[in-house]
Parts: sequence; C-alpha cells; structure tokens
Amino acid sequence: MPRIAVVYYSSTGNVHMLAEAAAGAAEEAGAQVRLLRIPPLPAETVVPGTEDAVAAHAEAVRSTVPEVSLDDLLWADGILIGSPVRFGLPAAPVSVFLDSTAPVSIPGRLADKVVSAFTSGSAPHGGQETTLLALHNAVCHWGSLIVANGSSDEVLFRPENGNPYGTGSVTRNRPGNVHEDNVAAVAFQARRVVEVATVVTAGKAAVERAVAA
Repeated sequence: MPRIAVVYYSSTGNVHMLAEAAAGAAEEAGAQVRLLRIPPLPAETVVPGTEDAVAAHAEAVRSTVPEVSLDDLLWADGILIGSPVRFGLPAAPVSVFLDSTAPVSIPGRLADKVVSAFTSGSAPHGGQETTLLALHNAVCHWGSLIVANGSSDEVLFRPENGNPYGTGSVTRNRPGNVHEDNVAAVAFQARRVVEVATVVTAGKAAVERAVAA
C-alpha cells in the first residue's frame, strides 16, 4: 500500500476542493493518504473581492486539515502538490514551503518520490500551465519523479480539461467553482500517482532484496 501526501495551499477553497478529490481517489485506489495544508503567510496577499471567502475558508480548515511538515514528505511515497495561480506562478505560501524543504531535499531524502501538481486560476490561459511547470522545477531539484497527466485518458479531453502537465481549473475567482471535469481529472491524476508510486516502491524493494541476497 503506497503512502500518498496531498499537500496544498488554498485561499478561497477551490484548490482545497481539488485536493479533497485527489485524496479521495487515492484512498479508493488503495493508498494510505494524508491530506495536508500549507498555511497562509502572516501578511497574506488576497485577491481583491475575495476577502470574505478567504477568511471563511481559513476558518473552515483550521481545525479539520492538519498543516504539512517535512516529516510528511519523508513519510510519503507519492506527493500531489496543489497551488492557486499567482501571476503565472505558485502562490507565495507554496513557494515558501518549497524553500523550507532544503534540509531534506538537498541531502537527497526526497529523491525518487513520485510527485504531481495541480492548480486553479481565475481565467483561461491565465497561468495554469506555467504554475504547474514552476512546481515541476522544484520537483526536479528534489530529484523526484514527475508524473504528468499527459493525454492518456478520455477525461483529459473533456471541454474543461486538456492540460497535459496536471489538472488546472478555471474558477473566475468564485469560491466553490470547480468544474466536475476538473474533479474527474484530478481523481485520474491521483490514481496515476498511486499506480506509479506502487511500481516504484515495489521495484526499489525488489532491488534491495536482490542486493541483500
């Protein structure tokens, strides 16, 4: 049974919806799952007009979703990372969290983990793909194995999908506005991470047994 960490930051709750769908799909696929949030920064930047939604979401998850730690990354065989789009980049709390992984990533303790990314932004072609690729940059520095959605399932060809790098939703800055096509895509993505993580961990265990023999 692979161990999967779904790690995300969400301001108004849309990335949270994707994260919950990913965690549920990973569990259904047989994985042991931790749903974990990246906390906001002390001086959070809020998209104008979403202040009430941001405050409501922060209150809703404060006691129900634990904050991620570096130990969670070490525990996991596979990791799904979710972030809102901010000017075509991951949100600042996600970038700060990625910076904080240096104590475990530089010694190579995240190497060979299976990692995938998902995102949510306000407009079509508004930076979803560049946000995902920026997250992939960090995964490369970790030495982890990137698992992309590709074009390998019918769900990825639905009208609201089509991004081969990872699931990306268009929410128009409206809380709770994640399309069912995006939910289906991130569920597919999570199952794919479980499948690849299962293969990688089994392969590594087989190699270790062979070397020990």
